Amino acid sequence: MPAAGDWAAQRDVPEEPDPFRNAFQRDRDRIIHTKPFRRLKHKTQVFISPEGDHYRTRLTHTLEVSGLARTVGRALGLNEDLVEAIAMGHDLGHAPFGHAGEQALDEVLRERFGRSFLHNEQSLRIVEHVERDGAGLNLTVGVRDGILHHTGTGLPRSLEGQIVRLVDRVAYVNHDIEDAVRAGMLQPEELPHEEIAVLGASTTERLTFLVADIVESSRDQETIRQSDEVAEVFRSLRAFMFQRVYLAPPNSDEADRARGVVRALFEHFLEHPELLPPSREEDPVTRITDHVSGMTDRYALRVFRDAFLPHESLSR
Repeated sequence: MPAAGDWAAQRDVPEEPDPFRNAFQRDRDRIIHTKPFRRLKHKTQVFISPEGDHYRTRLTHTLEVSGLARTVGRALGLNEDLVEAIAMGHDLGHAPFGHAGEQALDEVLRERFGRSFLHNEQSLRIVEHVERDGAGLNLTVGVRDGILHHTGTGLPRSLEGQIVRLVDRVAYVNHDIEDAVRAGMLQPEELPHEEIAVLGASTTERLTFLVADIVESSRDQETIRQSDEVAEVFRSLRAFMFQRVYLAPPNSDEADRARGVVRALFEHFLEHPELLPPSREEDPVTRITDHVSGMTDRYALRVFRDAFLPHESLSR
């Protein structure tokens, strides 16, 4: 199974080699030193602004994807450093409040300007055009391709990118089950029995089984894949999560409120562009999109309160 070729390590602007790190290790370090990466710790994974300390955030999800993807990459003899760099950057463009925020931005951009918003495209925009005051990070072709194609249409060009694309789903379905049980939205006995009988009763059992299946099914193949049986069972478990957790109350109710916050913030900055932070970006709609999508959950709520809720007056 061939690891990514020399094409993957090319940069738009050539650079002198680093004495201690290969090109993908440098990309990983550039990503983890960005502000968007640090903000992931306060961005929703599934549960919006959870009060508990142990729920996943977008940052812990990223770290879990990285760990699982590196395991698969190492087992298949692929480039583990490329896998890690893609995993670390794949969710940099996620909006506040998870997919609810992404949907809100997409809706308002389509309605008002005929544009769209997808977090994978925004992740690529961040590393190419937003970071370093608009200069971008000059990441390698392989890492940028993996970030862009970790979801949506089209497979990543590299097998390393395909690992991240598949493991991303494996990670979030399983850790979201754990968080849903912790939140009381699900009881363990409510999980679909046939799927659990195949995949395993615990998070550890399921992840171990799913990783092993990917490794064995992908060995000596041209793509990264699951076995047909496991893929079908996993799709069924994922559909269950959409029905019972992602699109169900109370999570759906909070998502509705979150979408309202994001839409209101976008409209607010359209009316008051002078409130936007400095940027080299000249297009006002793109500037607003960059700013609002880059907000953490709590910062978005704070700006919303300041803009739309009455301020406490001085007592007499």
